[in-house]
Amino acid sequence: MSSSSHRILYVLPTLDQSGAEKQLTLLATGLAAEGHEIHVVALNRGGYFEEQLKVAGISVTVLNKRLRVDPVTHGRLRQVIRRFRPDIVHSWLFSANTHVRMLHSRRSTWKCVVAERCVDSWKASWQLFLDRRLKTSMDAMVVNSESVAEFYRELGVADSLIRVIRNGVGKGGSTPADDSARTAWRDQLAIPKEAFVVGSIGRLARQKRLESLLWAMHLANMAEPDVQGVFAGVGPEREHLLELADKYDIAHCVKFPGHQEDSDEFLAGIDAFWLASEFEGQSNSLMEAMAAGLPVIVSDIPANRELVTHNETGIVVPLGDSAAFATALRQLKLDRELAERLGSAARQKMLDEFSVQAMIDQHRSLYNELLVDRRDP
Repeated sequence: MSSSSHRILYVLPTLDQSGAEKQLTLLATGLAAEGHEIHVVALNRGGYFEEQLKVAGISVTVLNKRLRVDPVTHGRLRQVIRRFRPDIVHSWLFSANTHVRMLHSRRSTWKCVVAERCVDSWKASWQLFLDRRLKTSMDAMVVNSESVAEFYRELGVADSLIRVIRNGVGKGGSTPADDSARTAWRDQLAIPKEAFVVGSIGRLARQKRLESLLWAMHLANMAEPDVQGVFAGVGPEREHLLELADKYDIAHCVKFPGHQEDSDEFLAGIDAFWLASEFEGQSNSLMEAMAAGLPVIVSDIPANRELVTHNETGIVVPLGDSAAFATALRQLKLDRELAERLGSAARQKMLDEFSVQAMIDQHRSLYNELLVDRRDP
């Protein structure tokens, strides 16, 4: 290990297959390959990315947190920090951010970095209170978009503490669709080879505004019977969405395949991607669709506009406007030259501006700045 290497402890709630966990895994494995000593703590449970971290030689500790307020887990995390003696403790998401900031003080020998990944309008008043109370108990806050940065500025976090580091697009979706993978995936879902398929992948939650997309499917299918939609993922809205599909008479042309273990297969199987969310941080699924060269249709919210320029790298439509989503979908189906141009420009944007290496480099630079500051008299 070189003299410039650091001991970095990452803390997050779980290692489930989700956006924040994926970005952490890309970052941790990248820095470990450079010679930094990395340890990862999952407060609640391990999960999909645990094995990837271990294969990269990264130690993982799972604390099995059981309660929302869990002093036992808090004490265990304190012990891990004492044993590992990190230079940097970098936490991700509310629960981990709260525990780590409560453990950090002016006497701490380690620098505290927290990561916020979304415009967290979902937070309850007690969570916002804790965020405000602990806003000075950190050395930096990493956010993945300007919209997230603005949310936390309005919450009172000093601009000098905020660093925007955008998500990196990993291997998933980084290559054009493969014909054999496309055919196999469609066969599994009984989707005709000639159908024009639009897809979304992610948590089936209210913020995603999937009802808007189902009604858009109803409108589009009346004019284009060979259009089909795939809504991949799990979440609390699944049963409601299935009921709406029956109500809108589109059950024959929409699929809800559940969790997709391999996003590459999903992206290879569809012709276009859409995202109707009312708020996001920076959508990994959208970025992976763009990196795969798919034309995208997105809701007009700040986080999406940071990724998609209307009629250049995708189509931007008003939030909740099902008719506009349906019109854009028909436009992509009928004008394949437009779809190809938008998809190609989207892929190039991801390659040019959102590489994994750029994300790793910016984190390393932040850590170096904090540790240089620590050594100054």
